[in-house]
Amino acid sequence: MSDEERRDSLADQAAAWVPPWNRPRPPAPPPADQEDLGNERPPEGPDSSKISLAGEAADAADRAGGGRAGDDGTPGDEAEKPGQGERGSAGGSGTAGERKQRAPRRRAAPAPPPAPELDDAELRGALEAILLVVDEPVSELTLAQVLEQSPERIGPLLDDIAAGYTAAGHGFELRRAAGGWRLYTRPEYATYVERFVLDGQSVRLTQAALETLAVVAYRQPVTRSRISAIRGVNCDGVLRTLVSRGLVEECGVEPDSGAFLYRTTTMFLEKLGLNSVDELPPLAPFLPDDVEELADATR
Repeated sequence: MSDEERRDSLADQAAAWVPPWNRPRPPAPPPADQEDLGNERPPEGPDSSKISLAGEAADAADRAGGGRAGDDGTPGDEAEKPGQGERGSAGGSGTAGERKQRAPRRRAAPAPPPAPELDDAELRGALEAILLVVDEPVSELTLAQVLEQSPERIGPLLDDIAAGYTAAGHGFELRRAAGGWRLYTRPEYATYVERFVLDGQSVRLTQAALETLAVVAYRQPVTRSRISAIRGVNCDGVLRTLVSRGLVEECGVEPDSGAFLYRTTTMFLEKLGLNSVDELPPLAPFLPDDVEELADATR
């Protein structure tokens, strides 16, 4: 080939070269099931060498510029903007990689199944077994929580059990005392129980202890000085005896003087067979007629 023909060939190639931003985009690849159908290569024609040279020149320009320009002639971005590849589709969902990195949601633990409702016979036996081992009166709410049953069923069934014991003439009875329920021996068999438990030894409260206990029961909460003022004598030793017997206990401090306050205990209610101190008998019938004169004289 002569120099003149070579210059004409180079001029033709330069004229046929298309800038990268004016070149059409390559068609999208066919689906996977149609790849084998369209693997034919484009026919080679007289302009194939020109197109090849133009493509090599465009690739070199792209590598030198750092990125392919857009269709509108603006240079392309050198790097993808952060978050651009993580954007989802029009629906707003993230990419597959982002969804994999998300921590899985923890499902809430299923609620425990409700306790089965006991029939009356089984619930009756369970109540009797618990009442046989309690050391102090137990409330209906506590029994309902232990047995996982409705409190509305416990009260009527306990009344029915107590009535059944009384009708059958047992030596014990189920009685409400101190805000709860407990089994007690019947009063008519008290002499036999005392003979077995005490075995000839009887411990009784003195007259001073009974008077002090009565003052605490009717005036509680009350201080030690107030008890001594009502009785007219020092009651420190007697009060310590009542505390050691479990009949009286401390229940706080008086705000004005800082003295300890005393009240009766649950054992006191059990010994007297009372449900609360409101069931104590009134004092009016036991007071002397000149109680007001005596009160004025002590002032």
